[in-house]
Amino acid sequence: MERSAAAAVRRLRAAGGGGGERDRDRRPAAPPRQDKDGDGDGDCAAGKARDGSRRRPQALSERRAAAVVLLYLLALRGLAHVAHRHLLSRPQRGGHPHFSAHRARGYLDNITAIGPRTVGSPANEVLAVNYLLEQIRAIETESTDAHKISVDVQRPTGSFSIDFLGGFTSYYANITNVVVKLEPRNGAEHAVLSNCHFDSVPNTPGASDDAVSCSVMLEILYTLSKSSEPLQHAVIFLFNGAEENILQASHGFITQHEWAKSIRAFINLEAAGVGGKELVFQTGPENPWLVQAYVCAAKHPFASVVAQEIFQSGIIPADTDFRIYRDFGNVPGIDLAFIENGYIYHTKYDTSDRILTDSIQRAGDNILAVLKYLATSDKLAKSFEYRHGNVVFFDVLGLFVLAYPARVGTIMNCIIAAIAFLYLGKKVFQPKTRVINNLKKFFTAFGLILLSWISTLVTVVIVAVFVSLIGRSLSWYTHFYVSVFLYGTAAAAKLILVHTLAKRFYYKNMNDLNLGDVFFDASLLIWTIALAVITQIGLCSAFICMLWVAFPLLTKLMIHKEFRQKGATIKFLVLYMLGMFVPYLYIMYLSWTIFEMFTPIMGRSGSEIPPDVVLAGFIVAITMILSSYFINFIYLVKSTKLTLITSTAVSVVTLILVCSGIFFPYSSDMANPKPKRVFLQHTSRRFHDLDGNLVKSDSGIWINGFDYNGISHITPHIPEINDTIRTPCEEWAPFCGLPWILPVHFMFRKNWYLPAPEIFPRSPIHFKVLAKELMPWNSVRLSFEVSGPSHMSLYIRPHKGSALSTWSLGDGTPVASIGGDYFVFYSHGLHATPWNFWIELTASEKHSDGIVSLAIAAHYFFGEDQKSPQLYALLERLPNWTFSSGWSCTYDLFVF
Repeated sequence: MERSAAAAVRRLRAAGGGGGERDRDRRPAAPPRQDKDGDGDGDCAAGKARDGSRRRPQALSERRAAAVVLLYLLALRGLAHVAHRHLLSRPQRGGHPHFSAHRARGYLDNITAIGPRTVGSPANEVLAVNYLLEQIRAIETESTDAHKISVDVQRPTGSFSIDFLGGFTSYYANITNVVVKLEPRNGAEHAVLSNCHFDSVPNTPGASDDAVSCSVMLEILYTLSKSSEPLQHAVIFLFNGAEENILQASHGFITQHEWAKSIRAFINLEAAGVGGKELVFQTGPENPWLVQAYVCAAKHPFASVVAQEIFQSGIIPADTDFRIYRDFGNVPGIDLAFIENGYIYHTKYDTSDRILTDSIQRAGDNILAVLKYLATSDKLAKSFEYRHGNVVFFDVLGLFVLAYPARVGTIMNCIIAAIAFLYLGKKVFQPKTRVINNLKKFFTAFGLILLSWISTLVTVVIVAVFVSLIGRSLSWYTHFYVSVFLYGTAAAAKLILVHTLAKRFYYKNMNDLNLGDVFFDASLLIWTIALAVITQIGLCSAFICMLWVAFPLLTKLMIHKEFRQKGATIKFLVLYMLGMFVPYLYIMYLSWTIFEMFTPIMGRSGSEIPPDVVLAGFIVAITMILSSYFINFIYLVKSTKLTLITSTAVSVVTLILVCSGIFFPYSSDMANPKPKRVFLQHTSRRFHDLDGNLVKSDSGIWINGFDYNGISHITPHIPEINDTIRTPCEEWAPFCGLPWILPVHFMFRKNWYLPAPEIFPRSPIHFKVLAKELMPWNSVRLSFEVSGPSHMSLYIRPHKGSALSTWSLGDGTPVASIGGDYFVFYSHGLHATPWNFWIELTASEKHSDGIVSLAIAAHYFFGEDQKSPQLYALLERLPNWTFSSGWSCTYDLFVF
């Protein structure tokens, strides 16, 4: 009875019953109280409206929403900037010796004072070597009794093939390595290697690449030797003298030196820029314990598996000694490189004064700590036992590194993807009566997002192609903000336009208050699919997608009620942006690193790839990523007209300014130069026929611009360098009959040949045939002897119907370059004996025009033969915003 009565009362209340209430309902309704904003008091605002539905908070205006989003992104960019610039260079304090950046700077100044240190030059082979030995002996005299220091000067000879730059073979003779071993008094069975190179490319002092690393290693040697604590394992310091000759000295050491057998791990110190923070961009292969060593020991970490996978993909036209130790020594390691200010990498501006003392201190603290950790680790002795898979690693704003095995990352990614798919499935299939309608809305939003991304990419790439075709490429090279205003705002405008049109026309008659919710879920689905696919491919970089699924999903679950309101509110924006803080901050931090590395590379990536298209693609990709979870705002705010007009106007105005030529690509500002790279070779060419007769000869200055603009900006200053002197390709000769120092012909198809007098080097090349032997199976072996300058290039093209089967170089298997010709890079140190080699060819029948064309070029990078008077005169006329590297060379072609 009591239950029945209670139930009856509840029914009456639900129906608005009760005598007193009915009496009150007959009275006139009192006007609601108004609060200060005119919205009524709290009870009225939260009460029911006349139609029985709850009032929804007022939608945020477009202007306020756009301002909040823009300020949010700018704040994240500022945090990323601070994280990249904060060097944290405080040295260690305490009773033990610590790394001194000031002492290391002294080493750096003295090494760079020697000048360019090209392989084979007295500067590299004598002056630099003597300086290193002098400093090592001084360190040895001050070392404690806990250590033993051994020194060796190695001068190896050898050859190997490599698939870098399209594939070629390298031969070296009598090059120089200075090797130091620091070990306990009683010796050590195992060792960790630290590698730098003291040679430099021609015409540059090579402060960052790589004198600063050698200076850091000298100071680390000093610091460790002064310690009274003995190490468990040896530390081998390799100061290699031929890295710029495509990794020759490291190959000579790891394949020939007796100490190489004891090495269980290595740290390679390199540079792709001048100073700043040193990035760990390669580890392993496998051996997660090495990454863990860096995680535990490095005081100021900066590492990314994303950089590793980008570098190892071959997108960046560069390589390091890491490859040699990995491929020829089967040794795992860590590859570090300075990446800041790559604009002056490999130029005359790479001087010691441009490297901050804080950068040296930071690098020294990190590398000393990691080396010491490895030299006292029990795992070093059994490193091969810990080789079990790859590792996901990335630093968090330079504060610490997160690292975990790739298999753990795969499991974690799969779990998060599964949770996201379950969540999305529940959203679509509940309630069951509206499944078809839910699916239609969901996949329409999904398709619109993909459509907006594709159309944005196409539109921005068209703009980039147009800019390239009218000769305004690289207008952002000195002023990076130009690329953001030109391509970034165009991308944003196109994205907003597509969704604004969809909102206005497709969703015009739809009274749907949950569009923002639907588009958020569609973005979540895209990232979940990306997470699943990239994880399946096996890329460790899938952790980025994991961040872009996990955090948005958590955010959605926490504020799911706010998503169903009509329009964005301040409360919604604050909660939303707080929830998305981590993935957005990390992508800002990562994109800063990527742009810092890639933008300068566009100035030396060759004449075939339009850099504006590449950079525009990067910017569109970043814009799409950043817009992923902001697209729904377009459907939450009342209008996007102001944002759309502003973005379009900025992009159009910037395009007009770019087309006008107001943004000159290059800069001669000595404080922050961004030069155009131009390489000039005064060349004399001679072509011989099968009988040895000279059939053609010419001489000129061969000119290569290292970027897409070619020589268009130089022609106004030197009118005779124009497109009328474009170099024709000698189709019948290997590598177009041109004296390439490296097989990069596929990157520089546009070059120029200015006629000039013939050159007569004081140390000419000597090339002769030693023997012609008939071999079994219709083979012919040709033996040669060559002597000449320290750098030579050999080009081989078998004629139709013949094939190069074997030779005395590398492992005996010829490696063809792109295009089918064979390229051999040769260098030697001082006092090398003549180069003797043989090649063996098979031919199905006799050929009246011979079976092979063989050409050899001699390159004079230093000394009295380096530059002719004509070359000097031309170099002097080049504008000051160029970096010109010039030398003389000869080219001789023979047919056999």
